[in-house]
Amino acid sequence: MVACSSDSGDSDAEAEEPEKTEEPAEEEGTDDEPAEEEEPADDSPQMGGTLTGAMDTAPAGVFNPIFYEEAYEDNILSFTHESLLSQNENLEFEANLAKDWTINDDNTEITLTLEEGVTWHDGEPFTAEDVVYTYKAMASPGYVEAGGVRTEYVVRLVGYEEFNSGETEEFAGVIAEDDFTVTFKFTEPNVTILKDIAFPIIPEHIFGDVPIAEIPSHPATLNAGEVIGTGPFQFTEMLEREQYVLSKNADYWKGEPYLDQVIWRIVDQSVMLGLLENGEIDFIADPNGVPAADFETVAGLDHIEIIEQTDFGYQLMGFKTNHRTDADVESGTINSDNWIPNEDMSEQLVRQAFAYAIDRQAIVDNLLYGHGSVINAPIAQQFWAYDESAVTAYEYDPEKAKELLDEAGYVDANDDGLRETPDGEEWVVNINYPTGNQLREASAPILAQFIEEVGVQVDLRQPKEMTAYVEDLTNDNTDWDIYLIGWSLGSGDPDPSGLWKSDAAYNFGRWNNPESDQLMLEAMQAPEAFEQDYRAEKYSEWQAVFSEDLPALLLYAQNKIYGFNERLNGVAPMPYGFINDPHLWWVSE
Repeated sequence: MVACSSDSGDSDAEAEEPEKTEEPAEEEGTDDEPAEEEEPADDSPQMGGTLTGAMDTAPAGVFNPIFYEEAYEDNILSFTHESLLSQNENLEFEANLAKDWTINDDNTEITLTLEEGVTWHDGEPFTAEDVVYTYKAMASPGYVEAGGVRTEYVVRLVGYEEFNSGETEEFAGVIAEDDFTVTFKFTEPNVTILKDIAFPIIPEHIFGDVPIAEIPSHPATLNAGEVIGTGPFQFTEMLEREQYVLSKNADYWKGEPYLDQVIWRIVDQSVMLGLLENGEIDFIADPNGVPAADFETVAGLDHIEIIEQTDFGYQLMGFKTNHRTDADVESGTINSDNWIPNEDMSEQLVRQAFAYAIDRQAIVDNLLYGHGSVINAPIAQQFWAYDESAVTAYEYDPEKAKELLDEAGYVDANDDGLRETPDGEEWVVNINYPTGNQLREASAPILAQFIEEVGVQVDLRQPKEMTAYVEDLTNDNTDWDIYLIGWSLGSGDPDPSGLWKSDAAYNFGRWNNPESDQLMLEAMQAPEAFEQDYRAEKYSEWQAVFSEDLPALLLYAQNKIYGFNERLNGVAPMPYGFINDPHLWWVSE
């Protein structure tokens, strides 16, 4: 799953030194003319060619930046759509669709000058009206109810509350000054002003007259050939759940891409390596990369290049501490005042006990083969705000787990080897997880075994296909206790509120901790928050609260292992993803 990731920054492809070869000399006496030397091999970028990448899970099918939820869909959108700003390898913001900008003295307004001559895939010009429309759509009444989860980009804009509540039809937060100048206005000095305006833009001429509730089911959201962006490739063909084709946008404003096509194939992880080895696929990248168990095998293939880097995210075991009411699920409402506690998982001692019961280092050693790390803080390790020292380590300690369960009143009252609830009732904890990621699938029974070993009866449910799983997770199926999921984090800022604030759509465990919400709020409040040391202190305090209350146990951060055929050139992954400037990718045949 994805918390919205940034488009990649600009970089130049580097050419290798050409090899020189000579033809064998003619036999003596056959000709007096000297033998001709062969032209040096040309290793400058070549036009043409097709690349094939592999994903282990099919995209859910929502190819619209303001509504998609999964990393698999982002693998399509990263080629098709662009943001006003991009990020470089140091996570600094750089020009993209906006070529420059100015911020006022108190950081409440930013005015951007857009690139001219940019066109959408259908030939229509890109203008400031598209920017205004994109943000207006995310601020619209009914956006959340329609499944939108990106309100973090608009809630700080002037007039959001009035517009979102329907009090006014005018949205004052984003203004088109002219065709190529746009101004964002914020209610208060905004610490994350560059992150907030760096969201992928969608076309006003396609969606402008479409009711917000109908956008998720609109053909331009769902159908290959109708999804329109400004990016270097257009989504042109789809054999659903099997193959997704991206064809080059010859009129791309940064220059015609070298490649003709990029094809995503959906293949099971068990056969992916064989396909990479025999050349049927060219690369394995996000969201899961090359399985750690296959690292040595892939590294031994002469024609395959490997890049390994720390993941910009983590896998977790989440606790459903609360559930929404049926009425709120039906209406799409997220209101913590209405939530119903999940009797057992809402007990903090139980959550802490399960953390001590699980040997996470053993999972890293045995399933990840050491290509990863145990983490306890839910902020990307690459960010300045990450503070491992602020949290409880929850080292493997089954005896401590048993003590905490005893303290919470979950004891084996009838000597059958299994603990009952404090009321003396049978206690069964269910674990739910999706298919697709083999490492996560392999982790599920191991986690169940660890929990069973401290006397808890576990119902390890059959895994569900990701799309159905996320639907159940979102709708708060009321008997869920534990869920497994992975997060690819946004790279724009360490602010964790998009995942962990009580009213965040991605707060799937429905964690409701006022102290947590307050600390996240304080970490964003000006003027103090313009000092990074202040924010770092607040986030350290927040990580301590998270670690103690423990709405989820962070299992590990798996290293990203990217594998690609040596014929692919121009690859320069960013810290947050493999797809970076794909218009500069090219193949040597």
